[in-house]
Amino acid sequence: MTAHASTAHSFELHAGALRLALRPDLGGCIAGLWHRETPILRSVEPVELAAARPSGCYPLVPYSNRIGYARFRWKGHDFTTRPNNGESPHSIHGVGWTRPWERVSSSAVEVVLRYRHAADADWPFAFEATQYFNLTPQSLHVEMVVTNLAEVAQPVGLGWHPYFPKRARSRLHIELAERWDGDATGLPVRKVAQPGIDAGVAHLAFDNCFDGWHGAARIRDERFSLQLSSSLDRLVVYTPPEKDYFCVEPVSHVSNAIHMADPLAHGLRSLAPGESTRAWMQLDIAVV
Repeated sequence: MTAHASTAHSFELHAGALRLALRPDLGGCIAGLWHRETPILRSVEPVELAAARPSGCYPLVPYSNRIGYARFRWKGHDFTTRPNNGESPHSIHGVGWTRPWERVSSSAVEVVLRYRHAADADWPFAFEATQYFNLTPQSLHVEMVVTNLAEVAQPVGLGWHPYFPKRARSRLHIELAERWDGDATGLPVRKVAQPGIDAGVAHLAFDNCFDGWHGAARIRDERFSLQLSSSLDRLVVYTPPEKDYFCVEPVSHVSNAIHMADPLAHGLRSLAPGESTRAWMQLDIAVV
């Protein structure tokens, strides 16, 4: 197992036949994860990557998915963020994926990245987020710790946004409880029963958050049998029929939870000054 910097802005871990390439400067993202030459995540050589959005995976912090109309009320005060997703009126996926992270430390098996946020127009509270990447010959483990650096309690959610290549026999098997259906702008409006997903990706058209995720999400195709597990119990599943990728995203809270009557009941955390929250995800990889 080895680690080395491949460019001034990227860093790689190697374990067995696996190669993990990171771009700390582009939102602390995973540029790619390969088994020899075959991508496991949607993968771009780090030197060719220009932003986090086309990467293999990026962190969702300090919230997942949407904040409706880029504003919210928290503990009696009104706050604004900024729309950051094209023509959408909402802000999306937090700020971590749009900001440079720094490499704190690295070894042959682990890289630690950190982002320190000062309150600004995109998020009104100071915080620090740290990601820990660990690669073995059979798995990728990522952990994130978020600490409130503000002088008041702040709402915090977190997660990751992995992209998987859509192959001829790509299939999902996921145990779930409920699905949130959304309006035309992607904000959840109703919850319905969804006992699970077990289908070929080509037959799916999800862009939904799901509650009650348990067990590992199984992602299979003609090349790999993957198991995605996490300390988090919600998933966003995005399977756009017209794209050559799909997403299975471990998240801590329902999309737009901050606007719900009880945000904490829908997964957001209220972090006191100096308090931290953490989560992990793991991708176990077997070659078919």
